[in-house]
Amino acid sequence: MKALISSIGTRGDVQPVLALAVELKALGHTAKLCVAPNFKAWVESYGVECVPLGPDLQKFVAMAAAGPKKKPSRAAMKKMVPQSVRDQFQVLGEAAKGCDVIVAATLLAGARSVAESLKLPYVNVTLSPLNLPSADHPPPMVRPQTLPRFVNRLLWLTRGRRMYRIFREPVNEQRARLGLPPVADMYGHIFTDHPWVAADPVLAPGGSGAWFLNDPTPLPEVLEKFLTQGDDPIYFGLGSRGAPPDTGRRFLQAARALGQRAIILQGWANLGVAEAGDDYLVIGDVNHHQILSRVTAIVHHGGAGTTTAAARAGRPQVVVPNHYDQFYWAHRVRTLGIGTSCQLDGLTEALRAALRTEKAAAAQAVADRVPLDGARRAAERLVQLVGS
Repeated sequence: MKALISSIGTRGDVQPVLALAVELKALGHTAKLCVAPNFKAWVESYGVECVPLGPDLQKFVAMAAAGPKKKPSRAAMKKMVPQSVRDQFQVLGEAAKGCDVIVAATLLAGARSVAESLKLPYVNVTLSPLNLPSADHPPPMVRPQTLPRFVNRLLWLTRGRRMYRIFREPVNEQRARLGLPPVADMYGHIFTDHPWVAADPVLAPGGSGAWFLNDPTPLPEVLEKFLTQGDDPIYFGLGSRGAPPDTGRRFLQAARALGQRAIILQGWANLGVAEAGDDYLVIGDVNHHQILSRVTAIVHHGGAGTTTAAARAGRPQVVVPNHYDQFYWAHRVRTLGIGTSCQLDGLTEALRAALRTEKAAAAQAVADRVPLDGARRAAERLVQLVGS
C-alpha cells in the first residue's frame, strides 16, 4: 500500500502525520508526505518522501507577528485563499498518482476532491476534537470554553456559513475542472462524517490516541551540561508562534522571580535574552521527549502537540494561549488540574501555582494514563481500511 498523507500547518501539525508515515513504513508500506516546504529536510531524514505544499510558513508567521504595518491585510488574506486551493488541487493531484489512499490532516480544502477524482479512499484527521462541530464546545478561536450549548450551536452554524463563503467558489471551480459536482456543505465535505481524532483521550475526550513520533535524536552537549549543573529548570517555548521581541526576557524574569533556572526555546519567534547569566540557556529545536521529562515545569503556547508532549512528560504546564485551539488546550489543562494558563502579564503567579505539589502529582498521574501507541494503531487501521 502507498499512502499520500498531507497537512498544512506548522511543526505541531506535521509531526503526527510523520509519525503515521513512519509506522506505515515499519509495517512494510510506503507513505508520501505533502507538507510545508519548511519541513522537507526533516521529513526526509526519516526516509519518507516529501512533496512541498504551500508557502514558507516561517516567513508567514514572521509577517503576522511583525505588527499592523507588515501584517497581511484582510483583503490580501482573502486573495490568498483561491491560490491556496488551486495549489492544493494541483500538488495533491500530482502527488496522489500511484497512491492507494489519501489521508488529510487539518483544513485541506482540496484533498477529498482529489481523492474523489482518482477514486481513492479518503480519511480526514483532526488533532483536536475542538475542530469538529459539537454543542459541547465552541469553534476554534473562541476564548471562553464553558459557553451554553445553544451558544456553541449558533457559533458553529456561523462558522460553517463563513467557511462556505470562503471556500465555495475556489473549491467548486476546481471540482468542475475535474468533472465533479459542486459541494454545498464545505465543512462536512472536508471533515467527513467519520473523521479520525488523533488526540489523547485523557487530555481530549473523544480522541482515539495521539500520534507520537519516536525521535532518537540526543540532546546537544551544551544542553546536557546545563541540565546536570543544577536543579531542574523551567522550560519556556512558543513553538512556531510569533511573539513580541521582549518575550524571552519576560520568561527569564518570571523564572528568576521564583528562584528557578530557565531553558528558553528560540522557536520561530527567535526568542532570546540580551543580559548575561549562567541561570538560563537559549536553545534551538530539540527532541521534546528527551527534554520535557527533565524540567520542573513547562511553559508553552498550547498547541496540540506540545500540550500532549508535556502531559506525556508528567510535568505541570502553564499555557499561554492566543490562537486557534490553544484556548481549548488551556481549558483542558486547567480542568485536569495538571497546570494553569495565563497571558504574559500573569506568568509569574501562574508558574507559582503550577509548581505546587498537587499540580505536579496530577501531571504525573495523567502521564501514567497516556497511551503511546496511537500512531501504530492508526497505521494498522489504515492498512485494514485499504485492504492491502
